[in-house]
Amino acid sequence: MNGEKGLRRHLSPVGAWAFSVGTSIGWGSLVVTASTYLKQAGPLGSVFGLAVGALVMLIIGRSYAYMMQCYPDAGGAYSFTREVFGYDQAFLAAWFLALTYFAILWANATSLPLFGRIFLGGVFRVGKLYTIFGYDVYLGEALLSMAAMALVGFLLTRFKKAANAVMTVLVFLFAAGILTVFTGALTGGGRVAEPAYVPDSAALSQIVHIAVISPWAFIGFECISHGTEEFAFDRKKTRKVLLISVLATLALYGMITLLSVMAYPPEYKSWLDYIHDLDRLEGIKALPAFYVADRYMGRFGVTLLMLSLLSLVLTSLIGNIITLSRLGYALARDRILPSRFAFPSSFRWWGGLPSAGSWT
Repeated sequence: MNGEKGLRRHLSPVGAWAFSVGTSIGWGSLVVTASTYLKQAGPLGSVFGLAVGALVMLIIGRSYAYMMQCYPDAGGAYSFTREVFGYDQAFLAAWFLALTYFAILWANATSLPLFGRIFLGGVFRVGKLYTIFGYDVYLGEALLSMAAMALVGFLLTRFKKAANAVMTVLVFLFAAGILTVFTGALTGGGRVAEPAYVPDSAALSQIVHIAVISPWAFIGFECISHGTEEFAFDRKKTRKVLLISVLATLALYGMITLLSVMAYPPEYKSWLDYIHDLDRLEGIKALPAFYVADRYMGRFGVTLLMLSLLSLVLTSLIGNIITLSRLGYALARDRILPSRFAFPSSFRWWGGLPSAGSWT
């Protein structure tokens, strides 16, 4: 602590990078990429649109890096807004941030039942509760999501040093898994199928459309701004960490997008017909990337991509819980939230809040 009031410094550049990438990519990377991006712009339109979006994120990342050097406090954009515009605007920024992170956290937590339905034969589909918008909700699947949240919470509160290592290992695991499957498909004869763009509109308009919505794909890369107090390295390196994070995220999204159109079932005339029919399909066929993995690498490819997907979900849960805890900590330190969010006796998130005796 060195007599300073704040969080312990423990986060390395690699740990910060893993936190940034792991929070950016979640369940949607392997699901929404096909059902949204490819339907609207095709493989090349999606990749070029994502590249434009990544360029915008790099500009934003540069601004974040600058602000993190000026105001190295927990809370990220909340703290920046507080220092520049005051508490009223900061209060609004904090709740918009909280809504964003809670939404992503919820989406990834509830993706686990879908994971079970697709890869585990629906073993958790027991105790039907109700149906909403045509989707059956089961008690077993609800308990699965709750158990995952409890497990991650237990890890973060009781094994704070291990949580840092787990986050880093999981990020390298899903990055290596996606790269391996993509390379395996290429070497096995897979090629990006025609058409490169959706036929019914101009290529440029498709690229622009994806560029406009692509920031969704990078939400979370800025989460390390909430842990600036915990950096055990020179904050000047933050710009490089964010740069590499955005480029790595772009590369992973690009590989998943291209992988998804390297093959399609024989009953379809093109990948476009296949993608538009996904809502009526089940199992591996409903996830184009997994279908391609099975086509060119067999069971090994599917297993590898399945482990990658599970890692994506877990890193998103870990990253968003940590980010929300840091945001809550900053708000409580400013007496906007109850003090127990800043001085808890049992909450010791990733790196740990200092004990009461460690504060000046």
